[in-house]
Amino acid sequence: MTESAPFATLSPDTVLDAIESAGFRCDGRTLALNSYENRVYQAGLEDGGWVVAKFYRPGRWSDEAILEEHEFSESLAAHEIPVVAPLRCNGRTLNTFDGFRFAVFPRQGGHWPELASDEDRQVMGRFLGRLHAVGSTGSFEHRPSIDLDRLGYSSRDYLLESDWIPHHIGESYAAVSEQLLDEIGRVFDEIGEVRLLRIHGDCHLGNTLWTDAGPHFVDLDDCLTGPAVQDLWMLLSGDETEMAAQVQDLLEGYTLFFEFDHRELRLIEPLRALRMVHYTAWVARRWKDPAFPLAFPWLAENRYWEEHVLNLKEQLAAVQAA
Repeated sequence: MTESAPFATLSPDTVLDAIESAGFRCDGRTLALNSYENRVYQAGLEDGGWVVAKFYRPGRWSDEAILEEHEFSESLAAHEIPVVAPLRCNGRTLNTFDGFRFAVFPRQGGHWPELASDEDRQVMGRFLGRLHAVGSTGSFEHRPSIDLDRLGYSSRDYLLESDWIPHHIGESYAAVSEQLLDEIGRVFDEIGEVRLLRIHGDCHLGNTLWTDAGPHFVDLDDCLTGPAVQDLWMLLSGDETEMAAQVQDLLEGYTLFFEFDHRELRLIEPLRALRMVHYTAWVARRWKDPAFPLAFPWLAENRYWEEHVLNLKEQLAAVQAA
């Protein structure tokens, strides 16, 4: 196991042995699921059932931070909010095997939601309102917060100090990213303090599965402290008019269970901008992991960086107009 290949020794046999060390009898069936930051496997059991095991990226989270994720999941499940919480194995949710930390979850199927109807968006809004109502009753001590320096300036500095940005657009990237982050800071200052609570943190459609009973979240790996709107804006799509209608539907369901500060709507474009800057730096930071060049080959192309600078300029205009 090395920093550049942290999962090099995580073979199928190691995965099965780890799951069995937690008290399950596997039948040898394994299926790797889509995950880049961690490694996630579906494993068949001798009784015909299935479990899902998540192996945490070494060095990313402390044990305390992982346990806060698990405790948050268990708290949501205890309030009958449909979140897939880790199973307790020998009385604990965080297990170790052969140098890896992992958790075992029940398998719950479903499909990605389209949120194409106002009814679906209202259902999702009610779900998030209930999740945030529970999130507001406690706080994280070991998990991060939405932070301009961590997500924005640190990401920008990393890219500028690396060899990733092609020389011919280096000055353009430096200028537009600095202006964008300064503008985000100005908007944050103008809005002032907003309520911060425990939130999902990475609430996009890929982290949500839908069944006839409604939605459920399958991954709280990025749960953190932040404003409620962070869990709403990634569910929006389309032009300004379409997103305005979608947010109205979401809030119609949301406010049945938890109050919403409408000042936060002005944070949507700044938060989107932070994600754009941070996401690119995240892929670059993980490049030595063999899974990343395979999944994100476009990062090594000049065309991507040229388009990225243009997208940042467009996002700057969106933040200024928010």
